Formats: sequence, structure tokens, C-alpha cells
Amino acid sequence: MTGNAAPAATFGGAAALHALVGAEPLVSEWLTVDQASVDRFAEATGDHQWIHVDPERARRESPFGGPIAHGFLTLSLIPALLNKTVALEQRMGVNYGLNRVRFTSPVPVGSRLRARFAVESIAEVDNNGVQVIWTVTLERQGNERPVCVAEFITRHYF
Repeated sequence: MTGNAAPAATFGGAAALHALVGAEPLVSEWLTVDQASVDRFAEATGDHQWIHVDPERARRESPFGGPIAHGFLTLSLIPALLNKTVALEQRMGVNYGLNRVRFTSPVPVGSRLRARFAVESIAEVDNNGVQVIWTVTLERQGNERPVCVAEFITRHYF
């Protein structure tokens, strides 16, 4: 996968995150999903379904006209895209979970994706931390419909 931009915004603490509730989404740089990344994901997860890893067969038989990325590969890009979009001056951050995920459109190999991160809510948690619920919309360049919409939960400790 390609795409190596520096974070678009840096936040110094929980108060700065609170200011993002209801604000315009933060938008990542574009990232290209290539066949090598799809193949590595298949190897790591054991999901070798031909629509992902057999480009020739996918061109011949798939309704998508070629290989597509795994839905869970697309989903797994969210933390990396968040880290490339938002820099937090924190002691530690963790992925806490997901409330809702929908794969709304396929991701053909070679697609360029970006994410929009909107902060829906923030709650205080133990040990001087906050829990952030992000609405994440993954977009494919040139496609009106998003490829994934997820409610992603992170925790940040300052």
C-alpha cells in the first residue's frame, strides 16, 4: 500500500479532542490498495478466496471485473489512516472496538482510498483518559458511494 503523508492535525490533549465533537471531519491522504497488500492480508488471515487473490479468474468470473480487497482489509486500514491524519500528544492510545460496520461498495485492487473522521462523542475514562467515538467514512476515489462506514472507538491516555 502506498501513501506516506504526515498527520494533518496535532492535538495536545483531551480538551483539543472535545473541540472536535460536531466539527467538520478530518480527512486523510489517499492510500492505494495494491495486489501485493491484498495478497499479504490473505496470507495473514488465511482468507484466500479467489475474488481477492486470483486476478485472472476474478477478471473472468467475478461480477466486479477483477480482484477486490477483503472487506476486513479495508476495515483494518482505519487505525493507520487515523494515525496518519491525527497526531495526539498522548501517553498511549488503544483501539477499543467498533459499534457498527458496513461494507457499502467493493474496493477493486488499485483503488485509492481515504477516510473522513468525524468525532461523534467523547467520554472520560479512568487513568486520565478519554474514549472517542468516531464516525469513519472510507471513500474510493472516483466513486460516489463510500466503500465502508464504521463507528470506531478509541481510547487515549494523556
